[in-house]
Amino acid sequence: MRHGKKDNHLGRTSQHKDALMSNMASSLIIHKRITTTLAKAKELRKYVEPLITRAKADSTHSRRTAFSFLQNKDTIKELFGQVAEKTATRPGGYTRIIKLGSRAGDNADMCIMELVDFNTTMLEAASTEKAKTRRSRRGTKAKTTEVAAVEAKKTIAKKEASKPAEDTTGTEATEEPKSE
Repeated sequence: MRHGKKDNHLGRTSQHKDALMSNMASSLIIHKRITTTLAKAKELRKYVEPLITRAKADSTHSRRTAFSFLQNKDTIKELFGQVAEKTATRPGGYTRIIKLGSRAGDNADMCIMELVDFNTTMLEAASTEKAKTRRSRRGTKAKTTEVAAVEAKKTIAKKEASKPAEDTTGTEATEEPKSE
């Protein structure tokens, strides 16, 4: 029975799984984003996040410990350099898993696994969005004054366009002032 055993063995021996995790973690650290199956990504998250936490404290011991897991000098340089620098203020949750759907051949659930602080498109989108200042009970966003002003101008223009045009042919009698 598997009481309390939470690890997914991924259908591999322990040596094969260790090699798989080491290679996938190296690829993730170097490329910042990989595409893999959902089961492998969930196991990789448990493998790579403690390494990133260890990289925040740049010491000889932490470098040697990380090297024992990754077995790649270039990956260690990247981990303790660029990755540790970007994740220094983050208290955890260094990776993101984005589900893609099923693979065509064997219907395996596929996903993209990426390092959170390195996705420039999502970081730019988050910085351009205005932070919500209050919560609404109905869940709708309050309109800003600029948007409301533009909409008001549009409705006024529509009303003026729907009014009948004034008659300027001069058929109406106009009174001239009398001079005394």
